[in-house]
Amino acid sequence: MNLADRLAQCRSPFIVKDKTSGVLSHLNGAAEYASRVALCPIRYVLSDELTRLCTALAYSKGSRTVACADLLHVPAETVWVEWCEAPWRAELEQYGFGLDAQDCARSGRRGAFIQSSTDGRRGLVRTFWSDKDNALDVLASSMEAYFDFDTPVDEDPRPMDDELRPTVSVSDGKNGDLLHQCLRFRYERTWDVYYRQARCSLASKQAIARHALGTIAIDIPVLLAFLMLLGIRSGVSLHPTDYTRLNRSRAKAGRPVLLDHVEVRSPLPAPNHFAGASGANMAGRARRLHHVRGHLVRRGNTIFWRIPHLRGNSRVGSIRTRTVTWTVKDAGSLNEHARN
Repeated sequence: MNLADRLAQCRSPFIVKDKTSGVLSHLNGAAEYASRVALCPIRYVLSDELTRLCTALAYSKGSRTVACADLLHVPAETVWVEWCEAPWRAELEQYGFGLDAQDCARSGRRGAFIQSSTDGRRGLVRTFWSDKDNALDVLASSMEAYFDFDTPVDEDPRPMDDELRPTVSVSDGKNGDLLHQCLRFRYERTWDVYYRQARCSLASKQAIARHALGTIAIDIPVLLAFLMLLGIRSGVSLHPTDYTRLNRSRAKAGRPVLLDHVEVRSPLPAPNHFAGASGANMAGRARRLHHVRGHLVRRGNTIFWRIPHLRGNSRVGSIRTRTVTWTVKDAGSLNEHARN
């Protein structure tokens, strides 16, 4: 079952109790988003191959710059995007992320609910996840991210809801960093109140904030990569589903109906395709087989994606191709699509 279907069935409020005072606090969680996801006009479910591609784009050098910010817009005022954790975690390992073995064993599904302005350039993101051991339990991030892709250089993005709360910025330490320029992270309103009133040390609050940030910040670059692919010609392959007949049977059996969604597939073949060849044709001294990170380059209306590949001793074969070229739709058609 997709994460959207599990989330749409959430009904239990998230309530915590202060052990010292006994005060109960109702915090905004998955149940508050059940109806929003059920009524969402667009729900995307990424294939495993596309999940890998978006993760590679997100964490390869050169892919997080503002050079492609003009390509980014959310296609509707509310959008749901989800993917399977296993290929996402496998790709993260390629880029040096330390992953907990127990978390990998529990890998379930991750998703994000995006609220956007009519032009798709400003918005708010909340993330959700579940693990395969407790498939019906859906967890929500206590932090949310807001974005403004038109943020001028040396200015801070403003939240779409104009609610000014303490924020955290994330940067990879490089110039032209899209995350730092156009996005900010903050606690969701009820969580912000709860942690401001919590009686614990500053060090504890900082540790909690770092943990909370880790539940959402790592997903945002993947979402940005997906939005970029939506904005370019032949970026992804869309396959709408129709559960009308199946849901009639489920309703008769007293089971919850499933939500229609759009399956999104990668336009690229599986990575690291090889053609039969020996290492004899390699010039100079053969190097050990190793993984090379991909990188993204934009020249005008053309984007070149140097895909992650293996380099070195090629007893297993030689790389067939390492470069993918995408042609960007002209600015006029992008703006027209955003207005529609």
